[in-house]
Amino acid sequence: MWGKCFKNKSIYITCHFLRGVFSFTMFGDLFEEDYSSVSYNQYGKGKKLKTKALEPPAPREFTNLSGIRNQGGTCYLNSLLQTLHFTPEFREALFSLGPEELGSLEEKDKPDAKVRIIPLQLQRLFAQLLLLDQEAASTADLTDSFGWTSNEEMRQHDVQELNRILFSALETSLVGTSGHDLINRLYHGTIVNQIVCKECKNVSEKQEDFLDLTVAVKNVSGLEEALWNMYVEEEVFDSDNLYHCGTCDRLVKAAKSAKLRKLPPFLTVSLLRFNFDFVKCERYKETSCYTFPLRINLKPFCEQSELDELEYMYDLFSVIIHKGGCYGGHYHVYIKDVDCLGNWQFQEEKSKPDVNLKDLQNEGEIDDPLMILKAILLQEENNLIPVDQLGQKLLKKIGISWNKKYRKQHGPLRKFLQLHSQLFLLSSDESTVSLLKNCSLQAEFSVQRNDPEVFKTLTSESPGLNDRTSCPHWFDINDSKVQPIKEKDIEQQFQGKESAYMLFYRKSQLQRPPEARANPRYRVPCHLLNEMDAANIELQRKRAEYDSTNNDFELHLHVGPHYHFFNGALHPVSQTESVWDLTFDKRKTLGDLRQSVFQLLDFWEGDMVLSIAKCLPAGLHVYQTLDGDDLTLCEMEITDEEDIFVWNGVEVGGIQIPTGSDCEPLLLNVLHLATSGEGEKCQQLTESPQVFPSNAEVGSVFTALAIPVGAIFLSSTECTDEGWTAIPQEGWRKTFREQGLTNGSSVLIQDSSNNNNSLLTKQGEWITTVNETDWIQVKNLCQSESEEELVQIPATANTCLKIMLENSGLPGDTWHLRKMDWCYEAGEPLREEDATLKELMICSGDTLLLIEGKLPPPGFLKVPIWWYQPRGCAGPWRSHQDQTNGPPPQGGVWGATATQGAPGDTYAEASLCYLGDIEISEDATLAELKSQAMTLPSFSEFFIPSPAFLRAWTVESKRPSRLLRINQQQLREYKLGRRTEICLEPLQKEENLGPQDVLLRTQRRLPGERAYGPPVDLVWDTARGWTTDALRRRVADCCSLPVEKIGIAKYFPEKFEWLPVSSWSQQTTKRKKKKKQENLQGAPYYLKDGDTIGIKNLLVEDDGDFSTVRDDAGKEKQKQLALGRKKSQEALRGQSSSVVSGAESPGRPHRPEASLSIHVGSFR
Repeated sequence: MWGKCFKNKSIYITCHFLRGVFSFTMFGDLFEEDYSSVSYNQYGKGKKLKTKALEPPAPREFTNLSGIRNQGGTCYLNSLLQTLHFTPEFREALFSLGPEELGSLEEKDKPDAKVRIIPLQLQRLFAQLLLLDQEAASTADLTDSFGWTSNEEMRQHDVQELNRILFSALETSLVGTSGHDLINRLYHGTIVNQIVCKECKNVSEKQEDFLDLTVAVKNVSGLEEALWNMYVEEEVFDSDNLYHCGTCDRLVKAAKSAKLRKLPPFLTVSLLRFNFDFVKCERYKETSCYTFPLRINLKPFCEQSELDELEYMYDLFSVIIHKGGCYGGHYHVYIKDVDCLGNWQFQEEKSKPDVNLKDLQNEGEIDDPLMILKAILLQEENNLIPVDQLGQKLLKKIGISWNKKYRKQHGPLRKFLQLHSQLFLLSSDESTVSLLKNCSLQAEFSVQRNDPEVFKTLTSESPGLNDRTSCPHWFDINDSKVQPIKEKDIEQQFQGKESAYMLFYRKSQLQRPPEARANPRYRVPCHLLNEMDAANIELQRKRAEYDSTNNDFELHLHVGPHYHFFNGALHPVSQTESVWDLTFDKRKTLGDLRQSVFQLLDFWEGDMVLSIAKCLPAGLHVYQTLDGDDLTLCEMEITDEEDIFVWNGVEVGGIQIPTGSDCEPLLLNVLHLATSGEGEKCQQLTESPQVFPSNAEVGSVFTALAIPVGAIFLSSTECTDEGWTAIPQEGWRKTFREQGLTNGSSVLIQDSSNNNNSLLTKQGEWITTVNETDWIQVKNLCQSESEEELVQIPATANTCLKIMLENSGLPGDTWHLRKMDWCYEAGEPLREEDATLKELMICSGDTLLLIEGKLPPPGFLKVPIWWYQPRGCAGPWRSHQDQTNGPPPQGGVWGATATQGAPGDTYAEASLCYLGDIEISEDATLAELKSQAMTLPSFSEFFIPSPAFLRAWTVESKRPSRLLRINQQQLREYKLGRRTEICLEPLQKEENLGPQDVLLRTQRRLPGERAYGPPVDLVWDTARGWTTDALRRRVADCCSLPVEKIGIAKYFPEKFEWLPVSSWSQQTTKRKKKKKQENLQGAPYYLKDGDTIGIKNLLVEDDGDFSTVRDDAGKEKQKQLALGRKKSQEALRGQSSSVVSGAESPGRPHRPEASLSIHVGSFR
């Protein structure tokens, strides 16, 4: 419904009310770009537990350059920031602005402080990239200063758009400082458009400013041709297309042209690789060949051509590359290291020599460990290898280990590498070793003295490899990874799906001062130098602490002579002398461990065998013997708190010890009728613990108890509610393990003489000969009207709000204003009600929306709270009334919203029930949010003892999304944003998830049915990596099944599909040199908290089908919907064929585009 229209002299204001949203539009320069859109969001078995230290950032790699960590979708930002960082003039101009102009980050939270956060965070990031010894820097603080939420950090954007928006934000941030013209001074140029009348020669011209040149790619061979078409060729007006000359006052022939009038020091070129196909009605990426030179002469394209030739010469120094299509992809950047800050060292793949160390010229070279180690390192990429692998490769090449060949004369391998630091360079944590450049060529010629052409480095191509004052070199910076590249590699980015997208040139006349070469501290402010020096010291301390915490683990040494074997297991003779605790470095070898044990047990005589043992309910049991003295404990998969049995490998106390998992002792509860003193059976049932090998036959129980053969009844610890199961006589030959018995299982024995007094009925229930037992259940219930109105630009946001409410006739004061973004959606609210429209950067043509709802105070969040109950869970959190037939809480219910989907038909769907909204400070903790949510009236329908019994998730697309795991963490640190919704899930017990724990929903497949049991939460510690083997071992431990006898698959509820999780699916082709490190977080699994993992027992079902009946129905429904959409598209094509011949409707749907904005504070 349209409302009233009122106007001013120069601004027209239209109010309209539609579907509850009132908008306020100032029509004017509708196509004027505004890159300062406002965003105010601010952004989440009795063994002793061992605290895991968080791993500090890894040190820089051999290139000595730092990458930038990807926050999820910020590769475009990382590429642009690296380009600005490797623009020394930009970086140093930013460093020249001191705290007296920009303020201090320590004062940013003070209400009256004037702090320009964006340039300060850029300064700090550049200092970290220059000086901080870490593999990759973080942009979290910088994106926070942009006002970005976690959604922006996970969403991809266009780097060309970011370049303009970031420059606009910087210009706004630096207003009033000496750097106010920074962007204009370095990147601003001008273009002049001229129209020359052919009759009177009158020249009409118009000047345009630019920060980057946008050039066409389609039907153009390269950059020079595109510039020629734009700035050399003329457009002629003649025939039916004449030009009206103001001087001649008539239509005349004319020529139109454009020239570059003013060239900036740095020229940015944006390539228009994305186009729109008007036939198919969809966007596409232009992947044809498009060349660009390393050095370009812009003189033919400039208005003035009388200057020195060097004034027009520009050198390429950065190429931002896009890989993918127009709806998604990945950015990385090729950078020229102008100041020679990096360590550029590169080997051609074909030049790696296949050196056979056994073919060295004489035995003296084999006896020289320096010669052999250098030869091994020369075969490795970048002459770099982990120290653990170095010992293995030496063993593989010469057939003998370091310890046996060299240790006696030269000591341990790491110590030898440390003593020869003039040849070898160990990393700070001593985990990797590389060959120093100054000795690589010497080693090369000594190993390949007969054929020096087999191995060559780029020193032969690029003079001055070790001379940093030579020509700069190129690097490929791909988020965290930095790799050296050759200059000719740039040609590979001329075409294809991975191709150049933005080009950055610098004037050839720009020369760097000699003191800036290879000097990362050059012109860095003192306060940042001090901060980085202190941060490096702290990093070294944390790495040393982490190295000790992460690589040292506890081993429990069980000394054989202090044990005796009885009742099927080992038992200590003396608790004080039988077990020794040893702290040991897991990077050391088994031989080192054996030597340490020898020194610890100085009384030991004879052979020493170390075996893996395990403390079981029956006692200590020995499993496999440890072999391979040259293998590290980490490679042997020895874990923390491991039990090691030290013995001679044969016997203990004169008794031969059974070893292995097959004969693992089981402690069973055996029940049978007691015998009276006269030898007669009495009616009293006795229970006694008995130990049997797991590979013993079930029938051996009669022999062990010395009773006549009778009947055997079994009851496992997991199914006592189902009664006892009789074992037929032919089943007595099966082993206890085959019968499924575990520690604590019960066995009921009835001899043949007691048939008349059976202890069990036919249904397997106790009869009255056994005393009935009363059971008590304990619960812990802790209390815990004018036609014209005037709106002036100096008016405040509050004035606009009142005028709009008055003219729309809307009652109440629970309304606020939001600015419409370029996607025609409600953007960020205007929170500063007393600020003028100009201060809020409201321009002519912007649209303001009137939205119902009062904004929370500054620093507070208004969070909708939902109740989340997973499928198949009926815990004690509902009241007695609700457990029967109680209705859901107030508000709506979202069905079918479970994160894990619903793989089976047996269990009900999950649902989200709306509880209400809470207002809470961003400084509050997650625990305080839970506590406040428990005060909502709707929460009274549930019984939760304390907030610790609640698990919190964010809600996206009507289903739980991100797990909020740390109760004491502030909401601000979770970067929730202003529109985040939270759902709370009840727990049976308290939980404390670590930062590397992943919460998965596991469901076991029901044998013989295409359905699954109820979901069970599984916590998986990913400290050892997100690998398939680690997940399979964790699931196998949870299910008490052998690893090789389980099949697991991840469920994708939106597709109704199961994807089997196997290590084979991520194998690489033979052509690849290295296998990509397996990570279930990446494709194709994308594993995260809340995912459903289906488990199949391969002993029962060995097929690869994980699907259910419901999956078949869901796929069929999706198929029908797809057919319906296809018919609709065909009908649409038929209707539009009269407009566009052969037009096709768009293909698969794509995610809606979102606007990109950077919020800049007001400095008034």
